[in-house]
Amino acid sequence: MDSAAVEIDGSVMEGGGQILRVSAALSCITGSSIKITKIRAGRSTPGLRPQHLSGLQLVSELCSGSLQGASIGSTDISLTPGKIQSGNHTADTQTAGSVCLLLQVALPCALYGGDSSQLYLKGGTNAEMAPQIDYTVKVFKPIVEKFGVHFDCDIRMRGYYPKGGGEVIVTVNPVKELQPITMTERGNITKIYGRAYVAGVLPFKLAKDMSAAAVRTIRKEIKELYINIQPLQEKDKAYGNGNGIIIIAESSTGCLFAGSALGKKGVYADKVGIEAAEMLLRNIRHSGCVDEFLQDQLIIFMALAKGTSRIRTGAVTLHTQTAIHIAEQLTQAKFTITKCEDELSSNVTYIIECQGSGVTNPSL
Repeated sequence: MDSAAVEIDGSVMEGGGQILRVSAALSCITGSSIKITKIRAGRSTPGLRPQHLSGLQLVSELCSGSLQGASIGSTDISLTPGKIQSGNHTADTQTAGSVCLLLQVALPCALYGGDSSQLYLKGGTNAEMAPQIDYTVKVFKPIVEKFGVHFDCDIRMRGYYPKGGGEVIVTVNPVKELQPITMTERGNITKIYGRAYVAGVLPFKLAKDMSAAAVRTIRKEIKELYINIQPLQEKDKAYGNGNGIIIIAESSTGCLFAGSALGKKGVYADKVGIEAAEMLLRNIRHSGCVDEFLQDQLIIFMALAKGTSRIRTGAVTLHTQTAIHIAEQLTQAKFTITKCEDELSSNVTYIIECQGSGVTNPSL
């Protein structure tokens, strides 16, 4: 069997956990065995971390696969997928490893099961170096629904760095095939809103300070919109201490953008609010239709869809280029990126176009 496995270099391009997530999910869906080498080779802690390991184990269980080499610190793994099993699946990073990244790897697989699946995911819900759960629910979910993806996310408990302890239950409905999407016209920004939260022993004043600083920063650039960033005290549904903010902008054509930041020891609340606001502003200055974080998360769905998808973006990120590289290795999808210069403004946008591979669900 090993001779037929697709070999993937885990150190290419972005060289991080994303290569694992995209490869493992596509292996599971297409039925191709994969062998990934040099996993996270350039990172300060090379090889698999707890979050990557639990994600791989989850996918392997989802596709009744056989997984070799999967242990903390391992730089080489192989996955031989079997048939996708819908039903109940659990993954626990036992750290503050991100539940959102667990969902990134498991969601595409669960779509191709014979029935709906429940994913019980445990770890950090609002963690560094990963989307916050609020981003997954408020930005990723509505956009990915355009492909025909339907899932519900019940946030049972929020968990923060370093303790984790968060828990979400995601219910995923299967699809026969995914529809392509077109998102090329942004229109105007019509709404800006968000939440600034504190949990555990942290004082509520931090939430108010983050919110106020974010509003002040956005006001400098966008004067005509009411900006509603609610300061919140997370009560019973939060484990441990944490603070953070997420701000979302909506456009007249239904595009969604976000900026977010997490509080850290010794960082003033104002600074956290400003960081999130600047991130949002950076993502709405170009007239693209997705922010820099959604870009790469949509690639796998574009690759699986039946037909041609087109999305307009700002600068194409290394994460996106990496996802495209892996998707083209493991599916029949073909991507092209075209630069668009607007004569009227200094805006440069790009169109990412994909002839999808049109994978159909064998169980439906």
